[in-house]
Amino acid sequence: MRVFIVHAHPEPKSFCTAMKSAAVEEFERQGCEVRISDLYDMGFQPVASTSDFGNRVNPDYCVYALEQRHGVDTGTISADIRAELDKLLWCDLLVFVFPVFWFSTPAILKGWIDRVFVSGLVYGGKRIYDRGGLKGRRVLVGLTLGGQEHMFRPQGIHGPLEGMLKHLLQGTLAYTGLQVLPPFIGWHVPYITDEARCQLLVEWRNRVQSVQLDTPLQFPSLAEYDDRLRPLAARKNYATE
Repeated sequence: MRVFIVHAHPEPKSFCTAMKSAAVEEFERQGCEVRISDLYDMGFQPVASTSDFGNRVNPDYCVYALEQRHGVDTGTISADIRAELDKLLWCDLLVFVFPVFWFSTPAILKGWIDRVFVSGLVYGGKRIYDRGGLKGRRVLVGLTLGGQEHMFRPQGIHGPLEGMLKHLLQGTLAYTGLQVLPPFIGWHVPYITDEARCQLLVEWRNRVQSVQLDTPLQFPSLAEYDDRLRPLAARKNYATE
């Protein structure tokens, strides 16, 4: 199995970094080929801009998604994007490791997605969900946060964690065709004991060891919608209106 790990934490001594290192060890122990993008260590430039394109299709007005398509088609997209895109298309399993910042990903990881998930190749038109450009690959999200688990239950102060992560799990990963595995959550990490963190790392290692047995989460299939992306079950209603 070919594994691509994208790690986004600014502190090399962090628990997230320990998770990244543990994942590399466990995947390599299983005989997997592993590639890593440590975004902070790389100094990855996260801001999408016109400088991402060496040959613009429209020099006067930038429609970023269209320029992405042109850049890939002509081989003139920025070299750092091309390098990350090659790793993305190479892998069988994509792994993200990051801390939650403001109910979301760190900005550097969001910028990586903005620049590397290129239109026309990864998504676009009806190249979405189970017809997305990354179809056939799986993704595992391993994250840490300061909140406690009870805060993210249905009656918890923040509501279900699934709602907080929907923009990533569905709106980005499932949308581009990836089979999304249930995320691994490191709860309350900055505030628990060293012993608890060690146990959490053991649980993460166990999860990595058994990842091929995971059942993906369920997301929309285009087979359930018509050519205008309306639910097939509702087509009779439209016909009688």
